[in-house]
Amino acid sequence: MIVERAVHPQWQSNTYLVASASGSKAFFVDGGAGVEDLLDRAEQLSLTVTHVLVTHRHEDHVEEIAQIRERLPDVEVLCHPKELEHVRGATGELRPGAALSIGDLAVEVLETPGHTGGSVAILVDGHLFTGDTLFRCSVGGVTSPGHTTFDDLRRSIMDVLLRVAPDTVVLPGHADASTVGEEWDHNPFVRVWRGLEPEGTERCQVLGRPAQLVVWAADYDGGHKAWVRWADGRDEILAGSKVQRDR
Repeated sequence: MIVERAVHPQWQSNTYLVASASGSKAFFVDGGAGVEDLLDRAEQLSLTVTHVLVTHRHEDHVEEIAQIRERLPDVEVLCHPKELEHVRGATGELRPGAALSIGDLAVEVLETPGHTGGSVAILVDGHLFTGDTLFRCSVGGVTSPGHTTFDDLRRSIMDVLLRVAPDTVVLPGHADASTVGEEWDHNPFVRVWRGLEPEGTERCQVLGRPAQLVVWAADYDGGHKAWVRWADGRDEILAGSKVQRDR
């Protein structure tokens, strides 16, 4: 299978070009950056790009969809029904549970709410495109526009994404690839959810409010991601830059 990647120079978001082989039909996962280079690469490989499959609505994943449509006016741009009004250039719905055939590839759509209410993952031929739900040794936050809840994100990761075969390649919306098995064994958030590591008890301040720091982990951008618990018992995952540690 062909998987080519372009990376946004500012947001470090990934756009992927996917096909079974040279000369076949192909599709994009997201359209955040580098689409001109990927479209040129598609021409070099004699690929016919028929679809853009959008993992979620955020600008760093959809910014250059218009450029794809300028070169490929007939391309189908599909996203979750909840994201449709937020994705400029969308032409149709990407319904969870759907099984698409694009060339010789069977594409399965997995519903993964949390980071946004309409987040989806794309499973195809042993490759799992996880958007901003699951990263290498990190997870998505639940504070960005359109987010739902911590519990949604945890279920999406533990009960959907990590139920796929362990050798499945994880291709996230930011940074480098991993596997389902590696995330099951080594992801700090997953290890706490599995009961392999204890929850942290450190007190901290989050935007001036007191909270408990449950997990503090490295994130894809060189910073940190934090799981915090508020005084009312509510959990949240957010950027470490919002956390002031007391120690």
